[in-house]
Amino acid sequence: MTEKRHLRFNRNIRKFLVVSALAIAGAAGAADVTPDAVVRETTQDVLAAIASNPEPAALRQIAQSKVVPHFDFRRMTQLAAGRIWTQATPEQQEQLVVEFQRLLVRSYTQSLGAANHGAAKVAVQASPPASSDETTVRTTVTEPGRRPLAVDYRMARNESGWKVVDVMVENISLVTNYRDWFSSRAKDGGVEGVIRALSEKNRHSA
Repeated sequence: MTEKRHLRFNRNIRKFLVVSALAIAGAAGAADVTPDAVVRETTQDVLAAIASNPEPAALRQIAQSKVVPHFDFRRMTQLAAGRIWTQATPEQQEQLVVEFQRLLVRSYTQSLGAANHGAAKVAVQASPPASSDETTVRTTVTEPGRRPLAVDYRMARNESGWKVVDVMVENISLVTNYRDWFSSRAKDGGVEGVIRALSEKNRHSA
């Protein structure tokens, strides 16, 4: 990824990722609801909840209760870590998941407070019935005065329902973006170096 694309990804992910990510919450575990229907039916309720109580404590609660249960952070960490995951011990894998989840949730919470979600609109494209346990939900996020932004969700179905395993902002993958970050930290410090870097990043963001 070029530096320009990397910066654009970071800028977009902080402002728009949570708008659509939270739209998946609420009914994501329902077995009889398609992933795109879940997004469409819950978007306005979630955005209204954010608009009614934008205090930091409330935003943290929204992130924990409405985002965390509907993302497969272990799968996301495994995909982002790539070969590093196979080199890690079970204990190191758990540390990677904990720190990576903490990093993403903190980013979500910060984004919730940074954007005017009350004016945001999320259009969800109808998708054909999933023929397997994986699918992609495609959305377009718009805010007044800004160009539409494509935010797509790669989702996988497990025993507890559909879970998000990757997010694409303008066709730039969250997992791929962090895979480059993981790889660069592992060159010098291996698995422990990645864990330390994640932990330090979380401390500095606290």
